Amino acid sequence: MPTTAPYGSWKSPITTDLIVSGAIGMGQVVLDDEDIYWLEMRPSEGGRMVIVKQALESKPVDVTPEPFSVRTRVHEYGGAAYLVNDGVVFFSNFSDQRMYRQDPGEEPKPITPETDMRYADGCFDATRNRIICVREDHASGGEPVNLIVSIDAAGEAEQEVLFQGSDFCSNPRISPDGRTLCWLTWDHPNMPWDGTQLYSGRFNDNGKLGEPHLVAGSATESIFQPEWSPDNVLHFVSDRNGWWNLWRSEKGQLWPLTSREGEFGKPQWVFGSGTYSFASDELIACSYTENDAWKIAMLHIPSKMLLAIETPYSEMGRGDLKVGDGKIVFIGGAPSLPMSVVQIDLASSKWWELRKSNNLEIDDGYLSTAQPVEFPTENGQTAHAFYYPPKNGDFDGPAGEKPPLLVKSHGGPTGSASTALDLGIQFWTSRGIGVLDVNYGGSTGYGREYRERLNGAWGIVDVDDCCNAALHIVAQGNADPDRLAIDGGSAGGYTTLAALTFKEVFKAGASHYGVSDLEALAKETHKFESRYLDGLVAPYPEGNELYQERSPINHTEKLSCPLILFQGLEDQIVPPNQAEMMFGAVRAKGIPTAYIPFEGEQHGFRRSENIKRALEAELYFYSKVFGFDLADQIEPMEIFNLPD
Repeated sequence: MPTTAPYGSWKSPITTDLIVSGAIGMGQVVLDDEDIYWLEMRPSEGGRMVIVKQALESKPVDVTPEPFSVRTRVHEYGGAAYLVNDGVVFFSNFSDQRMYRQDPGEEPKPITPETDMRYADGCFDATRNRIICVREDHASGGEPVNLIVSIDAAGEAEQEVLFQGSDFCSNPRISPDGRTLCWLTWDHPNMPWDGTQLYSGRFNDNGKLGEPHLVAGSATESIFQPEWSPDNVLHFVSDRNGWWNLWRSEKGQLWPLTSREGEFGKPQWVFGSGTYSFASDELIACSYTENDAWKIAMLHIPSKMLLAIETPYSEMGRGDLKVGDGKIVFIGGAPSLPMSVVQIDLASSKWWELRKSNNLEIDDGYLSTAQPVEFPTENGQTAHAFYYPPKNGDFDGPAGEKPPLLVKSHGGPTGSASTALDLGIQFWTSRGIGVLDVNYGGSTGYGREYRERLNGAWGIVDVDDCCNAALHIVAQGNADPDRLAIDGGSAGGYTTLAALTFKEVFKAGASHYGVSDLEALAKETHKFESRYLDGLVAPYPEGNELYQERSPINHTEKLSCPLILFQGLEDQIVPPNQAEMMFGAVRAKGIPTAYIPFEGEQHGFRRSENIKRALEAELYFYSKVFGFDLADQIEPMEIFNLPD
């Protein structure tokens, strides 16, 4: 029989040691003939990024030797840090940001010079034995310059600039016949989910590009993932009808291939995201999200028929999906399944996992399943969230006691909550603390109109939605209104700080590398996001008063509940002074507060010891301010202004 114990005090087998032991992050699937490659982020190796290869009928093997780490810093967020051609791997190395060539059985060799340049999103030009990729130039001083360049595959010839003139560019892709290149561009103040332009250009005999031709896109139309079909026809995803759907460009005309109130695209925070791939001239393997779940299907181009492929997966990792040699390979997860590299056989529709993000076997009695929630919010609208009730087969809460609730505000803010099995969420629910993961207005997956709710209203719409989501769970009798907490990282950290400062719903919170001063962020952040706030808040410096009005650091007199802050000291996106200023102000006011900085960490924590410490410290903090005992021994920390 379950033991009765206070919520938050339940003994759980989902410990931080269990979470970080063997856990890995996954990204960027690449197919090279019959071979499958993917990228692994390994906290146990200090966050090192490793290319892994799965050859036919063999076990996965590491390709990247130590100490190399495959990660690019273009846009700071990176992505698409490697490519493979006939078994030869080309990758960006994190420590020096040079591009390396690694032939089978040999050590990596640099093919770019020792200058302050960064490279990403490459494709191989077999006709001219070169790589075409995005280069971000930091060598000239001032704002970095983004270009599309060609790099000799042997590293012997000088790099050539193929395209320049836009603030940003991405997705250079060569047509199968080698004659044409397509690419995306966008300019300040747009982000790629606001408006992009798709161009194509023919190669001259000398390998340079002719006059660019605008295929589609504008400042108010977001184009995502241009790709060539095997018969050299350009395809792409566009939200011109309000939702990211598939389109085809043929003979100067644009043709819609899908027309659904679903999303075949994702926000391009990182390079290389993709939701579709060609199985043949007439067949596309694709993924899309609809009704809070991702689906996989085959699209027949001539008939525009979309045939679903039944799998248990309802979440896609950054949209990575590739097809070739009779198989689909993607990164997916589900409420009961961790993110994994998955292979589907097209002939039989059978699927199996090549690699899991963790191999832990946890009894279902300790796992809480995401429940989609649509709740009322401001202006007569509704918003979305996923609710995870407390669950632990060994325990029940005392009669009449309501559990604490932790509301999670995702980053971006242009992003979305995931439903894949996340032991970081189960860490809370198995201890008797409910979790509510909110897709506030501005989140992706619900169409452009929902995404644009946040325009000019960051710090208002997201905060209102998080507050209303929590109150909705309270009204249903599933949470204690006096023990509501909120946490979030990056932009989610800003929403957390704003909710604690400007509202009185939450009684405690945790900011992970969050923004406290919008004006400082507008002045100090990196190029990719340097004008992001123009759309989210107002143009700067014209809207300076609005920036000051919405910055929690300027209104700490309104904050009256406990706060803990976590920060990487090498963060170039949200500098450490954002957390340090907030900590100093809250501490001076006499409110219970704590601050934990991490040496060597950047925007997000990648080292196992820091992931472990951040989880345990947040739980320890809530136990002290909400007054429940812990079932486990956790390393104490100093909480300033905590009453005896």
